Amino acid sequence: MKTLIFALALAISSIPAWAQHMHPQAAPDAPSPAMPHAHSPYAGMQARSIKALSEQQLNDLRAGKGMALALPAELNGYPGPAHVLELAAPLDLSDEQKRKTQALFEQMQSETKTLGLALIAAERELDRLFRERKASAASLEQATANAAQAQGRLRAAHLRYHVSMLDVLNHEQVNMYMHLRGYN
Repeated sequence: MKTLIFALALAISSIPAWAQHMHPQAAPDAPSPAMPHAHSPYAGMQARSIKALSEQQLNDLRAGKGMALALPAELNGYPGPAHVLELAAPLDLSDEQKRKTQALFEQMQSETKTLGLALIAAERELDRLFRERKASAASLEQATANAAQAQGRLRAAHLRYHVSMLDVLNHEQVNMYMHLRGYN
């Protein structure tokens, strides 16, 4: 039970920024006379293969993209390997720093692609329960816990690689990174 509570708390606290874009401003509760048949902001999403994930999100998860999962690290001075590689010249990375950053990036990609596929599978299972009308209190708790754990593992991986970059860059390079990314 403690694991389930932890997983649900993790899921709630780690809702990525991309999920916020899935919920535009809600339509008024009652249609106005000028808008007798107001549509839900979710209209059209019923055709998705996995209702909770857009095609872009599915593609990003399969590609190992960050999807704003590492914002606490990124915005608090823990550079990400992908962006460090993009900024290699202005950061004046040494050949050794480039090699280490590239290795971290490749490890991150490999790990996060696998974890992204696990999250997709967990969301697909949750979607299946509802699509097949098999959702129950017990199955719902297990399926959401599985999805939360998958997302937590994915997020932890992205964050861990940001932490690893502090072993590669010096303090001045971290400060320059923050400046180049527009954070200070």
